[in-house]
Amino acid sequence: MNKFTNPENETESIRPTRKKPLYPICSRLQEYLIEYGREMSLPATYRDLLRFTYSVPLRDKYGKDTLWESVSYDMRDWEYLRDSLVSIYASIKTEGDLSFINHLDVARIDFCSFGNSQPFRIRIINKFNDNYDHYYIKPADANRVYGLELEHLLSPNRITYLTNQQTLVEEHIPGIPGDLFIENYLNRPDTNPIRLAKEFVKFNERCFVRLLGDMRSYNFVFNITPDIEDVQYSIRPIDFDQQSYEGRKNLYLPQFFKENKPLVELVMKHLNTTTIAQYQAEEHTMMAFRLISSRYRIKELLDIMHIDAISKSEKVEQLRSELAAHFHQRFFLRSQNMGEILKMQLKQSLQDSLRLIPKTKSRFGD
Repeated sequence: MNKFTNPENETESIRPTRKKPLYPICSRLQEYLIEYGREMSLPATYRDLLRFTYSVPLRDKYGKDTLWESVSYDMRDWEYLRDSLVSIYASIKTEGDLSFINHLDVARIDFCSFGNSQPFRIRIINKFNDNYDHYYIKPADANRVYGLELEHLLSPNRITYLTNQQTLVEEHIPGIPGDLFIENYLNRPDTNPIRLAKEFVKFNERCFVRLLGDMRSYNFVFNITPDIEDVQYSIRPIDFDQQSYEGRKNLYLPQFFKENKPLVELVMKHLNTTTIAQYQAEEHTMMAFRLISSRYRIKELLDIMHIDAISKSEKVEQLRSELAAHFHQRFFLRSQNMGEILKMQLKQSLQDSLRLIPKTKSRFGD
């Protein structure tokens, strides 16, 4: 298990790659997406959305810059895009049932040039009651697709996304952005610090086991659910393009980012070493159950990752060396790519839990 420590001496050097290259979806991955209903023909692509004529900076209700721009199109492009984007919304919400689209419209299209994916955010509005929802259109990146699929299979959450060749459509993941939660909710008198610390430990472990990197506070969201006499917290990642890309081990551990330091301090204040280990073991057990229930699909996905180039050779070499040192297991050094590293990481991290699940021995491949 990962030792949960205060990252005070690490934070300055723990920075992910500033600009990660986009890796295209290979033919084997595309076949996988078709097989599991993720790939379909869409009426509009990412390239179509790039034809906007001008943009206006988008500010929040307090007048602060959001790093998003509201974009506009000429009338002919707009009429085509509006119908197409409503149809895409129907594809991700009602499996393409178009009987509901007459009362839907596109209220706004936003563009963000900040970050790797440069996404478009589509706001869909219900014309009868003004209720709105969002989804995103991005260039398809293999790391991101692997990250979305692993989140769907190994986390407590289910993810809806679609691809069309090199276009990616993602549902909106609701929640309070982590940086805003830390600023506005963390120190509220009604916040339960112990339950919050527990959830961060589990989230930290989940990211490490499945090698999801760059979980700085603005790349995940909090959900608060009322429970008997109190509340429960859950943390969900919203950015997946650093799935199995970076070479440094600590970039897969949210505890080592300075943006998350208040959450780490909460853990160190309210949880002891034994309790932290208990929560990590609980998360391993739940991930092991999910792995077993989807073992054939996960094995198929990892087999594709074995032949897919989704990182640089020097990062592969660094990560296998650091994981070998972390676990004191030299077999990591045999890994030739990120797919092999991830498979070894899953087996190494979850093997004890897998042994405790009846009739599951040796079901996760060799």
